Amino acid sequence: MTGKEIRLGRIRDDDSGNFVTVPMDHGVTLGPVKGLKDVHETIDAIGRGGGDSVLVHKGVVEQSFDKVEEDVGVIVHLNAATSVGPDPNNKVMVSDVKRAVRLGADAVSVHINVGSETEPHQLQDLGRVADECDEYGMPLLAMTYVRGPDVEPTAENVAHATRLGAELGADIVKTSYTGNPDEYRHVIEGCPVPVVIAGGPKAETKREVLTDIRDAMDVGARGVSMGRNIFQQDNVEAMTRAVSRVVHEGASVDEALSEVQG
Repeated sequence: MTGKEIRLGRIRDDDSGNFVTVPMDHGVTLGPVKGLKDVHETIDAIGRGGGDSVLVHKGVVEQSFDKVEEDVGVIVHLNAATSVGPDPNNKVMVSDVKRAVRLGADAVSVHINVGSETEPHQLQDLGRVADECDEYGMPLLAMTYVRGPDVEPTAENVAHATRLGAELGADIVKTSYTGNPDEYRHVIEGCPVPVVIAGGPKAETKREVLTDIRDAMDVGARGVSMGRNIFQQDNVEAMTRAVSRVVHEGASVDEALSEVQG
């Protein structure tokens, strides 16, 4: 078994082989929003709820993980942009694989915006990180979104962005759910590595979140990489458990909702 396979085993469920990852890199993008003020408490709630891993920036590992009690996988995010900057779609590198290795990361992640004005340098960054990951036996999660002034997140464009992540060396690709399972089947079938769905902005209802997950799983998705729709819930542990039941146990939406109702 290679180092990469060992590390992948730390961020996915042993039985289902699927992924429940909770990104918490929003502190750079949005600031100290709800759910991120006491990061270690949120991480522990995710762990108790059955989450497989959290995705954070390097500073959170250094500053908060000595307080974390639950055993959860750690994905270190390597690039960033802020929502108040001149171009929020321009993701720039803020760390590297060597730093992630020193921090004890189980995987790293890179976000690219396909169709953005700065897409070329983001593609270069993803390709370079993939090569470094191969050198160190580090799994790579590519977040590939369709975002730019002249592109729309159509199923065709999402499929293109998803395939792109695999082509450049990602082990897992995270991308937007298109809202239509038949369309999303095309996205999944066009990608040779596991695809996990993003959560996007906080949804109005928990049923909406769980329905999207169930629909995506039914056409071949391998889990979620979902932030605000988990860590901004009033009961983070219960919502994580509901999501985990869908992803790892094949639960229906109503069965999963029983974890967060009452």
